[in-house]
Amino acid sequence: MALVNTKEMFKKAYEGGYSIGAFNISDLEQLQGVLEACKERNSAVIIQASKSAISYAGIDTLVKLVKAASDEIGVDCALHLDHGPNFEMAKKCIDAGFTSVMIDGSHLDYEENVAITKQVVEYAHPKNVTVEAELGVLAGTEDDVTSDVHKYTEPDQAVDFVNRTGVDSLAIAIGTSHGAFKFKGEAKLRFDILEEIQSKLPNYPIVLHGASAVDQDAVATCNKFGGDIAGAKGVPVEMLRKASEMAVCKINMDTDLRLAMTAAIRKFMAENPKEFDPRKYLGAGRDAIKDVVLGKIDTVLGSKDSL
Repeated sequence: MALVNTKEMFKKAYEGGYSIGAFNISDLEQLQGVLEACKERNSAVIIQASKSAISYAGIDTLVKLVKAASDEIGVDCALHLDHGPNFEMAKKCIDAGFTSVMIDGSHLDYEENVAITKQVVEYAHPKNVTVEAELGVLAGTEDDVTSDVHKYTEPDQAVDFVNRTGVDSLAIAIGTSHGAFKFKGEAKLRFDILEEIQSKLPNYPIVLHGASAVDQDAVATCNKFGGDIAGAKGVPVEMLRKASEMAVCKINMDTDLRLAMTAAIRKFMAENPKEFDPRKYLGAGRDAIKDVVLGKIDTVLGSKDSL
């Protein structure tokens, strides 16, 4: 099998009214769980790694691991840099074999964001690598990404940004947020902003970050077996499915995988106190991730049989 960029998968997703799941991984078990689920559903998939995941696992190790697992399990996938902080990091990933990169200049002045995005695009495109950027700011914390404020994406600015940078996809801010603690009250996504951007940028792939649903069963299991995760709340599934049927072609999910894996490992260790074989408890975590991804494909993404 092969590592591919996101161009064709996004085209098919837009036309088909579904999204591609972009799942963050940093180890073998997470990767296997995601790919096994996508193989079972014949679903396109994006495997993504953040700067901290790359620091944890090693960039060359991650590339070889994803290639090997893709070949063995039999699933083509994109390998994507999530929230690349600068040009140097994006270049490093492109040179190492990533097929897609995100340059996140959303925290910069608008013109600076345009400039750095264009720089990455000009380096990536001759190497057949697709580029994602972000406009607007998501509140919350996930991995190395933290913000105390939320700034909605302005549709006219999105049009200007895409036209000036040539970026292949755009992450927008319509009310999702990073991490497990997304909402204090009821969740609300600004579908009016998404609709306006879609009308102004027809056939253009939009990305949603911070889109984990934060499964309450997983939270309860974590807490039951020694965890302390209080007040975690995510984006309702029906809202994500609605976005998938519109211009959103990529939905990022990280927290849900972490919660599922942690819950499964906590449960296994509590119920098997004499067990010390890492393959047993990590295997339980891998199985939990597979189950989560199967559920995402069926209820959120709608990407079954998209390969």
